[in-house]
Amino acid sequence: MGTDPAGRVDAATSSNNRRHRAEVLVVGAYYADLVFHGLSRPVRPGTEVFARGFAILPGGAFTPAMAMRRLGHEVVWSTDFGTDLFSAQVLAAARAEGLDDTGFRFHTVPVRSVTAALSSPEDRAMVSYQDPIAPHPLAMVLREHRPRVVILPQLRYGESVLAAVQIAHRLDTMVFMDCQDVPCTLDTPTVREILADVDIFAPNADEAQRLTGAPTLDAAIDILAGLVDTVVVKRGSNGAIAVRHGQRCEIDAIPVDVVDTTAAGDCFNAGFLHAHLAGHPLPDCLATAVACGAAATTALGSSAAPDLTELAQWLDRVPRARLV
Repeated sequence: MGTDPAGRVDAATSSNNRRHRAEVLVVGAYYADLVFHGLSRPVRPGTEVFARGFAILPGGAFTPAMAMRRLGHEVVWSTDFGTDLFSAQVLAAARAEGLDDTGFRFHTVPVRSVTAALSSPEDRAMVSYQDPIAPHPLAMVLREHRPRVVILPQLRYGESVLAAVQIAHRLDTMVFMDCQDVPCTLDTPTVREILADVDIFAPNADEAQRLTGAPTLDAAIDILAGLVDTVVVKRGSNGAIAVRHGQRCEIDAIPVDVVDTTAAGDCFNAGFLHAHLAGHPLPDCLATAVACGAAATTALGSSAAPDLTELAQWLDRVPRARLV
């Protein structure tokens, strides 16, 4: 028993009986995404905008876990669920997708994680809320599951994260990290050191520039490529760029009728990692990422994340990669 930061008494239980090494470990909170799509114009303070559609869908770290599972990988998702309806909905979806539940922690209090996603064909804005809860230490999760690769859906920093990333490498675990809208820069303590220990870092273009403070995207990529073994930059409708060991690859986006972009980045990440784990060269990894990201935009949330059969069809539509 323990008391969370909000003063609630909480008892967490884990279903972890793991006796073998996991292939893919995803560490991160679930979110229930309240997706408003088809907005006629941007939402501004003091105005009301009606959406053409609405849905409540599982999101957050559920998305990369589910996307990797659909691509045929064994996936453990380390996350927390409570007694609330949002937890129940996402838990049911995770089990329906066949995710390994040995990373789930169950609490005797609500653990609400909710995002209102305001989605347009060009981009999306989000407003989120999460009940405060003491996290499961990353180093402990890594030692429990000893994965081949760990996916961190957002940039994490701090001394405990730095120590955990170093533990990951002692366990021979590859570290894949997204960025998201995290309030830090390369000058924030431990961020630069953590990125130097990350194997694959996948920000979008705006995040790369904010993180580095660079005046242009190319300058930001150069800075990040000097820190991280592999840098993959998502550019939305402008395609994507990847740099590894001085090799730079660019691919244009697939033209699609966009329904919702909410899950595109996480599905993009899953595609890149899927090809990387199979030993494919950088252009093929980036092509697979673009294919998965494009597929995800054709339906609400992550519901259109492709399986292996669908991925093959999407790959036929990916423009040719350019080595720069």
